[in-house]
Amino acid sequence: MVRANGAVSLRELARVVQTSEVTVRRDVRALEAEGLLDRRHGGAVLPGGFTRESGFPQKSHLATAEKTAIADLAAGLVEEGEAIVVGAGTTTQELARRLARVPGLTVVTNSLLVAQALAHANRVEVVMTGGTLRGSNYALVGSGAEQSLHGLRVSRAFVSGAGLTAERGLSTSNMLSASVDRALVQAAGEVVVLADHTKLGTDTMFQTVPTDLITRLVTDEPPAHDDRSAMELQALADQGVQITVAASAPEASGASGSGRRASPGAEPAPSGRQHRRDVPLPGQRARHPGGPLRSAPLAAAGVDAGAGERAGRVADLRRR
Repeated sequence: MVRANGAVSLRELARVVQTSEVTVRRDVRALEAEGLLDRRHGGAVLPGGFTRESGFPQKSHLATAEKTAIADLAAGLVEEGEAIVVGAGTTTQELARRLARVPGLTVVTNSLLVAQALAHANRVEVVMTGGTLRGSNYALVGSGAEQSLHGLRVSRAFVSGAGLTAERGLSTSNMLSASVDRALVQAAGEVVVLADHTKLGTDTMFQTVPTDLITRLVTDEPPAHDDRSAMELQALADQGVQITVAASAPEASGASGSGRRASPGAEPAPSGRQHRRDVPLPGQRARHPGGPLRSAPLAAAGVDAGAGERAGRVADLRRR
């Protein structure tokens, strides 16, 4: 299944082989030890430095809780009356669902899923690019999409991808998608990358956003054993990327797993599901002086930093 799709979720594997996720997780660990695949949170991918792109059905089941938390925080960066661009992806789709309640917002997108999420938002104007439909991720690509973005200028872009490293920045496995993402980024004053920790340290074929153009990364907190993700976060911070880490409170992470979050503007739930931690920059860039993301750091939510090695790594990043 991994060879056919590029990635697969533990939940889907358990369903296909009719066994428990605990058993599947044990077997996936054994297959990784043999070099046949690489484990990711909630699933597995092809081994090696460059990974193939999985289809939308597979991606939609990977790291769903993390994508929800990331979307919650990213939506808080958007202000009333702004004009933004939102790229294609399962995480940006989650973001779009939360943008429906931001009044006066204009969203330019090449994603049918993003447009669908905003279709019934009375106070949000949706502008779609032209182009050719790419069915695997429901996005418009090609020269038509790129030409429709020429001359466009918005405050910021929210984009995702298949991999993110400090060395190459954001990347994807499809050339047409990469070209449109580059056009989206060129139209924006600031670039916000939405990537869960499973994307960190993963390199794919086509670069979309080099590291020096990434203003902010919104991600989730890596598991305690995930040293690669923690090291990649450190390397990105060293290169001037402002990092915001989403974490769920212990009682939320042990819930039923529905992935539901409060909508933007709502009062926080008593359990404290939304938490934000900004990692200060070692040397903050001034590419966009006075911009909304550079004017002041976001306030910390006062959540405990966690336990064990994970807490130590995140605390080190915060002290930077």
